[in-house]
Amino acid sequence: MPDRIMKVNAYTTLDLLDGRAEAHDFEERAYATLNVTSPRRDPDHVSLQLELDNTELEHLPAHADSVTLTAEQARTLAADLEEHAGRVEENEEDEA
Repeated sequence: MPDRIMKVNAYTTLDLLDGRAEAHDFEERAYATLNVTSPRRDPDHVSLQLELDNTELEHLPAHADSVTLTAEQARTLAADLEEHAGRVEENEEDEA
């Protein structure tokens, strides 16, 4: 991604995902980077960032989306991810 907004390195949470951007009049798919961080000094929030590879996009300019979460919101998100990951794993085991 030559026009990258997010810094991607060995500490990036997930650096090669299947991403999708959806709008009323288009849908685009591209590789994506997802990162979770918190400030190094006096952490007071968790940041969740997502960036699609802009070299694969026709309708969107280079950009990264970000949300700021409280510790409680981050834990709620983590619990939801665990729950849904369990459902997917159960389904994969049933199909095997």
